[in-house]
Amino acid sequence: MAGKLTYQQAGVDTQRAAALVGDIKSHVRRTQQKRQLWGAFGLFAACYDLSDYKEPVIVTGCDGVGTKLELLLEHDLLETAGKDLVAMSVNDILTTGGDPLLFLDYVGIAALDEEKITRLIAGMADYLEACDCILAGGETAEMPGIVPEDVVELSGFCIGAAEKPELIDPTTIEVGDVVVGYASDSIHANGWSLVRRVLKEFPGEVSDEELHAWLKPTRLYHDVTGGLRAAGVRAKAMAHITGGGLPENLERLFRGMGTDLEIPKWEMPGVEKLLAHVDPENRFQAFNMGVGWVAIVAEADVDAALAAGPGGFVIGRMVAEEGVRVKVTGE
Repeated sequence: MAGKLTYQQAGVDTQRAAALVGDIKSHVRRTQQKRQLWGAFGLFAACYDLSDYKEPVIVTGCDGVGTKLELLLEHDLLETAGKDLVAMSVNDILTTGGDPLLFLDYVGIAALDEEKITRLIAGMADYLEACDCILAGGETAEMPGIVPEDVVELSGFCIGAAEKPELIDPTTIEVGDVVVGYASDSIHANGWSLVRRVLKEFPGEVSDEELHAWLKPTRLYHDVTGGLRAAGVRAKAMAHITGGGLPENLERLFRGMGTDLEIPKWEMPGVEKLLAHVDPENRFQAFNMGVGWVAIVAEADVDAALAAGPGGFVIGRMVAEEGVRVKVTGE
């Protein structure tokens, strides 16, 4: 009948979206080398067989890339956005002592763009393949008139599992335990609202080379947790240093005690230009300050913890005084 409208004319092409699911199956397959879905990819929901676990406990997490995404899109770093999306959720799963098993993504876009979405998925698959986590599915939502044409919305969701007796238990932390930090690879995916404010108010100070160093992907800390497990070390607590920095992310782990931290100077190209415009105290809440992961271990396990992954260093000990106090070596 003439004059009738189609869904495609309204800006949504379901046939192209269905074809895209088939196109990304090669990326899905490389995330199923050591673990496989229980059933086919592309059904209405994904299943995973937990029978290899004796006492499985499900752990879950979700996150996004935050306002860093604006600059990643501006600089055409779509694969980095995909890696950030995975790391922000998978790292949180790893803090429990659990295995990241399944990952799902949500992509909101004005109109289907196969190249952009495929590059995002490729970045996700790079990180998921590295930590043996399956890309189990997701949602690509075409939202013309809601999502601006130059914007992509991203959310990630991770499901993991752990043996109940092997779950990390922060209540075991004691005064005298050692705080081991592991280096970040960049600013990661937190603090970018402040970074963007600095870039806007002080244009031209930061070179493209420096900015690209800041935009490197969030480090995936499966190497550290795998190293601890291989050495037979169970950390008393682990923290992924995201929004709130070292103070907020560590304070949630313990009650009735605290720690005094001394961290090395942050070695990242151009970081001094950023920190020159940031309140000296607030920098510790806004940024990871070069420390993206923390494990709290017994004194006897320090050497093994330092060898568990690259960039490990002792940054403090647990003390009776409550709170987290941070200073930089030499300041």
